[in-house]
Amino acid sequence: MKNKPKIIKTYGPLTRLEELENENLRLRAENDLLKKLDALIRQKEAAQKRKR
Repeated sequence: MKNKPKIIKTYGPLTRLEELENENLRLRAENDLLKKLDALIRQKEAAQKRKR
């Protein structure tokens, strides 16, 4: 499993760059999750086809 992305934490308001970096990390994590879900669904469908 990949390293957990780190959200940039600051004590003041985030700069636009920090906001974009955080959004990028969240989107990457979401993309990874969706890829894993897709792989699990494909595995389940393949297993069901083999049972037939």
